[in-house]
Amino acid sequence: MTAHFSPRPDHYRFHNGEKAPLPFPDAEYDVRLAGLRRILAETGAEAAVLTSMHNIAYYSGFLYCAFGRPYALVVTPDSSVTISAGIDAGQPWRRCHGDNITYTDWQRGNFWRAIRSVTGTGRTIGFEGDHLTRQQGDQLDTFLAPASTVDLSADTMRQRMHKSAAELELIRAGAAVADTGGYAIRDAIRPGVRELDVAMAGRDAMETEIARRFPDAEYRDTWVWFQSGLNTDGAHNPVTARKLTNGDILSLNTFPMISGYYTALERTLFLGEVDEASLGVWQANVAAHEFGMSLLRPGATCAEITHAINGFLAERDLLQYRTFGYGHSFGILSHYYGREAGLELREDIDTVLKPGMVISMEPMLTVPVDQPGAGGYREHDILIITEDGAENITGYPYGPDHNVIAV
Repeated sequence: MTAHFSPRPDHYRFHNGEKAPLPFPDAEYDVRLAGLRRILAETGAEAAVLTSMHNIAYYSGFLYCAFGRPYALVVTPDSSVTISAGIDAGQPWRRCHGDNITYTDWQRGNFWRAIRSVTGTGRTIGFEGDHLTRQQGDQLDTFLAPASTVDLSADTMRQRMHKSAAELELIRAGAAVADTGGYAIRDAIRPGVRELDVAMAGRDAMETEIARRFPDAEYRDTWVWFQSGLNTDGAHNPVTARKLTNGDILSLNTFPMISGYYTALERTLFLGEVDEASLGVWQANVAAHEFGMSLLRPGATCAEITHAINGFLAERDLLQYRTFGYGHSFGILSHYYGREAGLELREDIDTVLKPGMVISMEPMLTVPVDQPGAGGYREHDILIITEDGAENITGYPYGPDHNVIAV
C-alpha cells in the first residue's frame, strides 16, 4: 500500500491568539520603522532583511531565542514581517509589531523562502554586515538573487543611539531595578558565603521587582556578576563558589533585563576592612569616576572625554592599570547580543554626545596580584545626556564611605 501525505508548506502564518502587550505602544514602533524606511530611501535599498536580536527587537518588539535557527525582520516600504521558526508556534506573532511568517524545517532553505515571499527577487537588499554570516550571506544571494546589497548596520546603530521618551522611561526603571539588586546583594554579603549565593540574592530581587513594574512582560536574561578577591580583576569574570573572607575586595554588578533593554549597576566594596594601599587606589578610581561624569555633556566627543580621563589617571601614575574604555551606550543590548559600538568612551571613537543619548561612566583599574592594593576597582553610573549636561539615573552610592561592609 502506498502512503499518501498532505503537502507540507515551506512557510505559513500561525497567528495564534491575540496580540500581547509589547514593551512600547504601536506608535513607538511606527516611528522607528519610519526612521528605518528613511534609511532605506537614502541608501537605495528596497527591503531590509535584519537578522540580529537587537535590531529585530528594536523595530518589532520581538526578542527571539535562536537555539540554532535563524530569525529575521523584513521591512519594505509598506510592510514589516518577522520571520520565525515553527518551534516557537504563535509566540512571535503575539510578541511582534506587524505581521509574522513561520517557516518549517522539513527542508533546508525554508527560512530564505519565507523571506523571499516578502521581498521577491532581483531587489536591492539591505542587511547587517556586522551580523549576517558568510554562510547566510551566500543563502541570501542564492534565494533572493539581489540586484545589489547595502550594509545597514552603521545606520541602524546610529538610529538606536538616540532614545525616545518612552525608551528613557524604561531605562530609568531599569536603573532603579539595578539599585534594588545592589541593596539585596549588600544585605547578603558576609564572611563564609559563596559568590554564587550573593549573586542569586541580587538576581531574585531584581526579577521580583521587574515583574512588579512590568506585569505584562516576558522575563528572562537578568543576571548578576559578583566577584571577590582575585576574581575581581576582570569586568566580565563569571560567578564562582569562592567563599568570602574578611578583607576581600568585592565587585558588585547587577544587570536587569527588561524586554531586551539592559541596565547596570557596578560598585567596588570591601568586606570588613580596607588596607591603606587598596584604599588609595579605590579613592583614586572614585575621583576618576566623578571627573569622568563631569565631562559627559552635549558637544563633547567620546575621544575627548577618554583622553581627559587618561590624563587624570596618568597624573596619579595609575593609567597603566586601566583595562578598557570608560563607558558605553545603553538600550537594546546584552552580554550576548547588541552593542552601539559607535558610542563608547574610547580613543578611536569621535562620536559627538547629543541630548537623548544614554551612556555609562565606568572607569576600572586592575592592580596585579603581586602588588599592594591588588584587585579590580570599578564604579559604574548611567547618565542621560540632556540639553545642558547629563542626568545621573543611578541611585546606589559609591565609594569607601558607603561600601565597606561590617562583619
